[in-house]
Amino acid sequence: MSLQDAHNISLQCGACPIRHRAVCARCETDELALLEEIKYYRSFEAGQTVTWAGDKMDFVASVVSGIATLTQTMEDGRTQMVGLLLPSDFVGRPGRETAAYNVIATTDLLMCCFRKRPFEEMMVRTPHVAQRLLEMTLDELDAAREWMLLLGRKTAREKIASLVAIIARRDASLKLRSPQGRMVFDLPLTREAMADYLGLTLETVSRQISALKRDGVIELQGKRHVTIPDFDLLLTEAGDDNDGGYLI
Repeated sequence: MSLQDAHNISLQCGACPIRHRAVCARCETDELALLEEIKYYRSFEAGQTVTWAGDKMDFVASVVSGIATLTQTMEDGRTQMVGLLLPSDFVGRPGRETAAYNVIATTDLLMCCFRKRPFEEMMVRTPHVAQRLLEMTLDELDAAREWMLLLGRKTAREKIASLVAIIARRDASLKLRSPQGRMVFDLPLTREAMADYLGLTLETVSRQISALKRDGVIELQGKRHVTIPDFDLLLTEAGDDNDGGYLI
């Protein structure tokens, strides 16, 4: 999404693609007007750093388009990916001065930012914002617990299928559709990024994607355009049922 697109969205919040599931989802018209006064847009190119862990953050934000990763660097220099930020996800922590993790744009990224201090004050005055942020925090906690299961217990094939299912669910949610039947979307992560996130080698990721394609679980056009012929079959391969999944 271009900067001109960002400007257009700033004039038409009701048409924002994440409006129905972002932190402003429950806001009334007057509350949106208050958010308009403290918001601005920032764009980042793929590979660009949004913030480093420990840096002071004077804003919080919602991802409008694109994907970012949350990473943590250990004392010996090793880096571990600990989370993904997908469209509508919230970045930053009200009440905390510094960033807890490195935030890196995986793809071109557009963020709707709010100046932190006015946002914190608005949370006190506007229950709808605080309520929605609590819901999103609890959803994120559930997702983290499910991710512990994925990393600790699932096979490589199940890990790949689970990640594809996560992205498919979010894509369906943003399109106001139910995740079922035949689904078509673009995979926003490279295979290298998938390997880092899942704790697998690049060779294992490529081999398992090829196996899922051969078995008819997914169809690929190029490396990124994905068709899922039967979402229930994908969930079976992921070790989940229809009520499972990491993103609500």
